[in-house]
Amino acid sequence: MPLSEITITKAIIDQFFRKFINCIDVDTAIVGAGPAGMVASYFLAKAGRKVAIFERKLSPGGGMWGGGMMFNEIVVQEEGKEILDLFGVATREYEHGYYTADAIEATSTICSCATKAGARIFNCMSVEDVMIREGQVIGLVITWSPVQMTGLHVDPLTVTAKNIVDATGHDTEVLSVIVRKTDVLLYTETGKILGERSMWSDKAERLTLENTKKICPGVYVAGMSANAAFGGPRMGPIFGGMLLSGKRVADLILEGR
Repeated sequence: MPLSEITITKAIIDQFFRKFINCIDVDTAIVGAGPAGMVASYFLAKAGRKVAIFERKLSPGGGMWGGGMMFNEIVVQEEGKEILDLFGVATREYEHGYYTADAIEATSTICSCATKAGARIFNCMSVEDVMIREGQVIGLVITWSPVQMTGLHVDPLTVTAKNIVDATGHDTEVLSVIVRKTDVLLYTETGKILGERSMWSDKAERLTLENTKKICPGVYVAGMSANAAFGGPRMGPIFGGMLLSGKRVADLILEGR
């Protein structure tokens, strides 16, 4: 049977918009498809929640693809290994308490598991604003990343969500919008973003988990965004805290905390 370019085009447009329309009102909207965001989406979707991730880059995975300085191996500790085990990612013990994994296998496997669980990932989409009603963040204002990058004046669209997770990493993109454009105070010492400190892997891994929590009405922080919001240090190419943070934020949302 000869192929029709028009049918191919219609199939892509039709199926994309079916998927997108189903995700403009969700239980949880996650911004950032790094390891924390993808792990969170997996556990939420497995629990039957409607969850969508909005990722500004072409490829999901955040910094985990590159391991450390583009050496595509990652390190996790014992607790982080348990998350990789759950996804079926192979790990190797390097020294006692230190495990390595192939960054490509880890990233692609978690991404695949999240989508197969029912999470929907929309790449090339950026968040440029939020919607607030009565002091609570109730939605995201989104646009295509290339539109934002080129500075074109194109009005965005909106997505509503009961819960929003800022998992955008060092940039805390959602929180930055909230602080810049609204009167909502964050649950930090100053009500603002405290900012990321310099690298301290041991402390950062612990604080990533401790700082994963609700940060203002309707919004949670996870992964490196959590440390940047609450003034914790960066951890570098050890990813156990990121994976565990994704699981923790999913648990908090499911428990309503």
